[in-house]
Amino acid sequence: MSDIYFHSWLTKHKYPFGAIQQDQSCTFRLWVTSPAISHVKMMIRKEDGPNGEEAYLLEKTDGDYLSFTYTFDQGKGLYFYYFTFEERQPNGTVVIKYYAPLKQGGQGQVYQDNAGMPAYQLTCFEKAESPPAWYRESIFYQIFPDRFYNGNPNGQLNAVKPNTFLYATTNDDPMYIKDEAGDIIRWDFYGGNLQGIIQKIPYLKELGVNALYLNPIFEAASNHRYDTGDYDKIDSMLGDEEIFTQLVDQLHQAGIRVILDGVFSHVGRNSRYFNYDGSYGKNQGAYQNQASPYYSWFNFDHYPDEYKSWWGIKDLPEMDKTNASFQSFIHGKENSVLTKWNRLGIDGWRIDVADELPDTFLQGVRNNLNQWDDKLLIGEVWEDASNKIAYDQRRQYILGDHLHGVMNYPFRDQLLRLLNLQTTPQEVCETLMQLQENYPEDVFYNGFNNIGTHDTERILTLLGGDMAKLKLAFGFLFMSPGTPCIYYGDEAGLTGGSDPDNRKFFPWENINETIFQACQAWIDQRKQNRCLTHGEFLTCYTKSLFGILRYLDDRYVLYVINPHPEQIELRIQEVKTATGDFPFRSVLLEPVVLPAHSGYFVTSKNIA
Repeated sequence: MSDIYFHSWLTKHKYPFGAIQQDQSCTFRLWVTSPAISHVKMMIRKEDGPNGEEAYLLEKTDGDYLSFTYTFDQGKGLYFYYFTFEERQPNGTVVIKYYAPLKQGGQGQVYQDNAGMPAYQLTCFEKAESPPAWYRESIFYQIFPDRFYNGNPNGQLNAVKPNTFLYATTNDDPMYIKDEAGDIIRWDFYGGNLQGIIQKIPYLKELGVNALYLNPIFEAASNHRYDTGDYDKIDSMLGDEEIFTQLVDQLHQAGIRVILDGVFSHVGRNSRYFNYDGSYGKNQGAYQNQASPYYSWFNFDHYPDEYKSWWGIKDLPEMDKTNASFQSFIHGKENSVLTKWNRLGIDGWRIDVADELPDTFLQGVRNNLNQWDDKLLIGEVWEDASNKIAYDQRRQYILGDHLHGVMNYPFRDQLLRLLNLQTTPQEVCETLMQLQENYPEDVFYNGFNNIGTHDTERILTLLGGDMAKLKLAFGFLFMSPGTPCIYYGDEAGLTGGSDPDNRKFFPWENINETIFQACQAWIDQRKQNRCLTHGEFLTCYTKSLFGILRYLDDRYVLYVINPHPEQIELRIQEVKTATGDFPFRSVLLEPVVLPAHSGYFVTSKNIA
């Protein structure tokens, strides 16, 4: 340790830990032992704040510590800080040096100059995000409706769409038919529908899940339905509003919540609102008629053929989310898309590509949901949501009155790197600690966790088909802070590469019972142990092993992962955390040998 030291993850250096609510204070303490160091200052600025960079002299408090208490009175947002000091050299000259993080947070180091030097981030939020009480008790299951189950007699299909193709059997692998430009010209369907979900409620109960996240179910041309055709209608291949109401009622009777996928960044080119092909009527829609009430919802560069589209995909015209008429249509208090489906009893929304929606739009969605007591709002964010920049704007997803939580892709990324030996347990531990520091506490524990979705390759494929590794992935998922979500078929052993291979039909006749039982066992454990739903979270590691500890009152659960192809001995005295020593030595008195690609699980009382 140098003559000056600061570590943002240690409360003896920064209190309180992590993000802080606006108008509250935080104390910073530097450890300084050299008499040659003087005039230690804290340099802090709020991003786009009125005060610019401020300098505060730290004062000696106790022992070798210098401290300063700062009040975050410039409002919510990101604050960045580092330290400067003067150091007298042996020849009597005085030089100015800097103290800042090695990366983004945690332990720091001395810098000779500040060119390109990182700064510590501190997230300041407006208020805590309290999700509905049911959320943290939930185990979600994500269903891609066309690929789950056909509940009609003899597998009859509902309202087959023109210019599509149907698979001969549900065992056929999915594929796309594209033209020379790479555009999909004929959509493929298996015929899964809402009645199929109703019929498989007993299966969902047997597995143990108690909440569903449904990929889009509104009228659309494609099988994925992210190209919305009509927000007010259930897609006819899935059923109708009456069947949807039956689905919601029967799910609720079975103790299962349900949230929908809200796709508000773009619509389908052949939607009611754009109507490129005229299927919704002559002179109807923005493409057909500039006098259409929907015309102002789109941005045309040259009418009608040049228009803004999502990621340049012409089939997905982009909405103008700043348009007051479109905002009212989606999230107005009365007669809006959200209000209609909320009144039909759904339990919340997952917002697709939240990056594409302005913060004001997300706030409007949240305001609509706040009319009800128990509606959930989750956003699709792939990175650290605290410092995400989208379209040159720092996003406010998690600073209050926007999202309850975000999809926790950073946790998934670290899991895959760990199990595929692309990182070290220490690096995983420190990366997750950084995320914990950046997020407000409530948001950190509100994460919508996954090990796979419709946008990723199948977890079993990414793990090389290794079922032992998959069991470790389930353990990581259910031990992590936040709410777990299983992508349909992962519990049955489905494999698949990138889209569309990751969207195969559910293998009802070929469920891998070993994988199913492993997933089911973790679900049972999650339900039985409040440590896993409400406990504090701590990561730990040895040179080769990674562990997660969840603890609540006098109880704890420890899960240690051996990602290596050889057995490794776990000795508790070798275990460390991102901040140093492991504080719960009593959890393991004798060494334990972990076989290759295995996990060690222990739960007990009396953690003091």
